[in-house]
Amino acid sequence: MDSTLPVQRLEPPDEPSYRHGRPATIVTIGLVIVATLGAIQFRHPEGSFDKPLGTFLTRALPFAAPSATAFGESGGVLLKFALPGENVEYPLDVHGDPTALAYSWVRNGDTASVQSVLPLNGADVRAPSKPGFYRLALVRGDKRRIVDGLTLAVLVPFKDKEGAMLNGYRIGTYISERIGTGQEPPEGFLEINQSDVDLPISKHLKVGDFLNHDTQETWPRYAAVSPRLLDKLELVIAELARWHGGTVDDVHLSLDVHSGFRAPDHNRQVARAATDSQHQYGDAADVAIDANGDGKYTSMDSRMVGLAVEIVELKHPDLVGGLGIYTSGHTRTTYVHIDARGKRARWRG
Repeated sequence: MDSTLPVQRLEPPDEPSYRHGRPATIVTIGLVIVATLGAIQFRHPEGSFDKPLGTFLTRALPFAAPSATAFGESGGVLLKFALPGENVEYPLDVHGDPTALAYSWVRNGDTASVQSVLPLNGADVRAPSKPGFYRLALVRGDKRRIVDGLTLAVLVPFKDKEGAMLNGYRIGTYISERIGTGQEPPEGFLEINQSDVDLPISKHLKVGDFLNHDTQETWPRYAAVSPRLLDKLELVIAELARWHGGTVDDVHLSLDVHSGFRAPDHNRQVARAATDSQHQYGDAADVAIDANGDGKYTSMDSRMVGLAVEIVELKHPDLVGGLGIYTSGHTRTTYVHIDARGKRARWRG
């Protein structure tokens, strides 16, 4: 006797079963999303249940970064300058919903906002009332996001200087203070604490590069720095990098700043320094750059840097200024003086 059971063949349904499964899957996914957003709203009090679920999404802070124009003609200036409480342009590229955005300021090295939140309307923002280095923070409701890439330097106004002193630090007096004529003094000074020394001021320079080389040991210290000079120096470095067949981002050229800011009191003690040196105004720097990339600072490097300065001034006549090439035995090392005084000047030392 054959004990094998007969095989029952099932006819396929009129409509394939997978056509019914797909809508069910979509519905399931949709329910998961709704449940997730509902849970998020429950955890975040600002999104109440009587508002659409999309409210949570619109409250999320958009991503923002400084616009390309915020970094100067070179694209390498990382510091914006302002006087206390002054309105300053801080252009942003905002990727997302800009509705109801506000801003506050966070002191460099800290996390707490230092002033009340202000509405963000266009590119103009109001600088903090106290000198120092600050980062911008976007705010919406109880959410905050710090914008990286550009630091605001709030200066100590020149008028705060009392005689030769500024908050216990000796600056000295400018020629225009003594005789009433001559070049206008800087509008203000960076207030530099020890924690600020390594803060990038441009792609290749830091705050400490512009400290006055005197013997005062007090902190904070003060220095004048011109954004035009920073722009010019970065353009010179970019020109040298181009000769190496690359950009400043992929060609490394060693740089040493011999002298940045010189307070008038210190400038008078520097041998062979000009009486009204541009260093006093934060508008000059003596730099050595390994222009040919051989690992040494030589007279050939200085001549190459000088040529790069000439090319930059041809391309950017608004940055014209002084160029001094020092390759003689009067100095221990070869270097180049670069400034952005607004008129052409050339010499050798």
